Amino acid sequence: MILVCGAGAFGTALAVTLAQNGPVTLWARDVAHAAEMRATGRNDRRLPDIALPEAITMVSGEVPGGDTPCLLAMPMQTLGGFLRDHHDALGSRPLVACCKGMDLATGLGPTGLIAQTCAQATPAILTGPSFARDIALGLPTALTLACADAAAGEALQATLTTPTLRLYRTTDTIGAELGGALKNVIAIGCGAVMGAGLGESARAALMTRGFAEMNRLAHALGAGPETLAGLSGFGDLALTCTSAQSRNYRYGESLGRGDAFDPAITVEGAATARAVLHRARALGLDMPVTAAVAALVAGELRVAQAVDMLLSRPLKEE
Repeated sequence: MILVCGAGAFGTALAVTLAQNGPVTLWARDVAHAAEMRATGRNDRRLPDIALPEAITMVSGEVPGGDTPCLLAMPMQTLGGFLRDHHDALGSRPLVACCKGMDLATGLGPTGLIAQTCAQATPAILTGPSFARDIALGLPTALTLACADAAAGEALQATLTTPTLRLYRTTDTIGAELGGALKNVIAIGCGAVMGAGLGESARAALMTRGFAEMNRLAHALGAGPETLAGLSGFGDLALTCTSAQSRNYRYGESLGRGDAFDPAITVEGAATARAVLHRARALGLDMPVTAAVAALVAGELRVAQAVDMLLSRPLKEE
């Protein structure tokens, strides 16, 4: 039995694919939402037109206890509160974060937050290039599973791999977390470039320089360079910086066009840009793309001003 906490699009998609392997319990925060999903056999609020397999059991209210793996599929900025509220039920089981970003309150990534709040649990993170609908439809998808405990990571890899979802494991949780978090910041910038009509060449340049910043911070925090070159770094960056399915990219497009964006849609990169910039400055790192995105999100710069700021930087070797 696998527990998935969070009945948004991604949590539902994970439950759907994992149901190929056996029973899955899907926990929804909203009691009415859970009842609706039980009645319709779908999650039309978050993942329309996808039937829920019979192997999925919908629950709400108290999180079920136990020692089986629990996937935490919720926004990064709500993860800490969830862990505190359900600490006893989460216990010492493996906790696999399925969110991307840095916690604004603590500056920690998902596994750091799990370790701080649920000291007896085994922290892990599932991250990489993926869209919820692709996973739910059974389209081939490959992700990174990072767990500092190599044996626990190997067991989780075997449990969470499905016929259509292939997992590659690593013990580099720092690198996997940073790749997933930082690519969202760069995706906002790339969306803004395209929304402002600055062209594909400008987007490619921003992706490349953004990837250099990702590696700069990852190296400073002790991540392995091979991790950022893999699925959780470069792979996820390529997907989210080029597809309108990415919420961060669409948000950036709206900034570039000067349009309003639906506040009900979670954009992890907006909060992450601020958290990352604060961390980078504390380390004395120069991250101009991140700084420009943070200023765009805060309304302190327009896209044209951000471009001028980046293009007027001193010339240097690559």
